[in-house]
Amino acid sequence: MTVKLGINPIGWTNDCMQWLGDFITLEQCLTQVKDAGFSGVELGRKFPRQVSQLGPILQEHGLSLVSGWYSAQLVTRDAKAEISAMRDHLTLLAGLGSPVMVFAETTGEIINNVGAPASARPTLQSAAEWKRLGQRFTAVADHLQAKGVRMAVHHHMGTVIQSAEDVDRLMENTGPAVGLLLDTGHMTFAGGDPIAVAKRYADRIVHVHCKDIRRYALAACRGRDVSFSQAVLEGLFTAPGDGMVDYPSLFKILSAAGYNGWLVQEAEQDPRVAHPFTYAQLGCAHLRKLATAAKLKVA
Repeated sequence: MTVKLGINPIGWTNDCMQWLGDFITLEQCLTQVKDAGFSGVELGRKFPRQVSQLGPILQEHGLSLVSGWYSAQLVTRDAKAEISAMRDHLTLLAGLGSPVMVFAETTGEIINNVGAPASARPTLQSAAEWKRLGQRFTAVADHLQAKGVRMAVHHHMGTVIQSAEDVDRLMENTGPAVGLLLDTGHMTFAGGDPIAVAKRYADRIVHVHCKDIRRYALAACRGRDVSFSQAVLEGLFTAPGDGMVDYPSLFKILSAAGYNGWLVQEAEQDPRVAHPFTYAQLGCAHLRKLATAAKLKVA
């Protein structure tokens, strides 16, 4: 099995709280991504969104485009409308060879609301709602797969698909084209066990976000019911190897399942407090060591 190591630029420039890292240029970010040892990068808000513009920039830095976040609204609109809305984003990802689309259901989300309690996130109440949502997800995923891009559903704090139970409901109601993005940090913060989720859905994991959790901050954030964005500001998230997530066990599961996708460091921190290049180097070295130990060959 061969994997690739990528990183999300959110450690340099935050997408949710745009005052975090706004002073850091795209050039600085991409140079440090490459120097830290990564071979690919996900989209960030400072990236141009046209193949003709972004392609040469990535090529200059010797980087691949891993993927890019897409905000879906399938709770409130049908698959046909969603496919139309995502057309430009899909064109960008497919045009630059991204194997997956990071796909998050964001109807009613509170991701960017720093002051909202985590418990205020949207939920689905009935089996009928989950069935309808699953049908829409499957239709969109089938369309993506036909275009050469897999759907990677991102369970995310502050959204309707947040917990392990939410992932269970979605997987039960969707077809095989719907792949799972396993985010170790979000699953841990949501109260789930990323290792247990990986065991249940190893055959459907198509993308992995390696976000570690500082144990001392987890209890404080949960106890005060703070939002995802507030947790970022309080230092809950960190690079893989600097927290409590059991990555050795996770990587053994991925290896046994024949996983051959990207392992992406995604660790939102305040770059004024946590030097992005330092944490990128730390995370890349740790991911490489873990992958080797789990007999995952790093491309």
